[in-house]
Amino acid sequence: MSEAAPRPHVIAIVGPTAVGKSTVAEGVALALGGDIVSADSMQVYRGMDVGTAKVPERLRAVPYHCVDLIDPGENYSAALFQADARAAIDSIARAGRVPVLAGGTGLYVRAALDEMDFPAGDVASDTRARIEARLADIGPEALHAELAERDPESAALIHPNNVRRTVRALEMLDEEHVSYAQQSAGFAARQAHYPATYLGLTIERAVLYHRIDQRVDQMLGAGLLGEVAGLLDAGYRDALTAAQAIGYKELVPVIEGDADLGEAVAAIKQASRRYAKRQLTWFRADPRVRWLDVTELSPDEAVEAALALIESAESA
Repeated sequence: MSEAAPRPHVIAIVGPTAVGKSTVAEGVALALGGDIVSADSMQVYRGMDVGTAKVPERLRAVPYHCVDLIDPGENYSAALFQADARAAIDSIARAGRVPVLAGGTGLYVRAALDEMDFPAGDVASDTRARIEARLADIGPEALHAELAERDPESAALIHPNNVRRTVRALEMLDEEHVSYAQQSAGFAARQAHYPATYLGLTIERAVLYHRIDQRVDQMLGAGLLGEVAGLLDAGYRDALTAAQAIGYKELVPVIEGDADLGEAVAAIKQASRRYAKRQLTWFRADPRVRWLDVTELSPDEAVEAALALIESAESA
């Protein structure tokens, strides 16, 4: 019996929002003969283009995978992304090209590249719907208190304001009889599914925040309000007001006449800055990431420096 073919080597370009991942990833993919696999939890949605900073199809220098997979109203998860991303990576490699994974959703990066087994209940379920209905009735603090009664170890790991994780922990108890705390112990271990070179882009914080503010202004200029209005008309209000839909949830009340545009834009910028901090915290916890400071670099210089770091890592 012949041995299985070795899994393809993946280049992973990671970092916070607005740091320039797409530009560097495209430059790296062009130089190495590769395709890009997007690891962005919001770019999987069709029609959510301006607000997710999706590179327009006409401007893509290389093929992109794992974008525009589903409609905004459909359920999606890291478990589903794992299957989609791995199918893309394997397909790219079979075509003799280099898979370049690029994005800032840390869980999606790990789901694609590391050994991670997701419980069957990770996709939306009737159990989750029931727990979320209870959340609406009693509020996040009371729901967290219920978790503390049933599974104090898991509750100690989850902030009472982290509603999504509280719901997930209760769902795991009800459906799989598994403790979130027990699963988290295995989550910390990093065992590679694919051999990979990780390159993290970083930049001085003041410069990053300025870029984030600029990007939000550019999104408004590029028609973000119209995009949100169109998605609302198509019936996707629940998807747009989800906790992770930065840039969309803040504009829904503006369109519905319940909020001021200037205040909404300021809220988008603040939420984006906070998200960037969380992204940096996530990726800095991974010792495999080699960091490249792009503060003083032009886009072309950043690509050259990235290629040099990748070559250095792969020859080490």
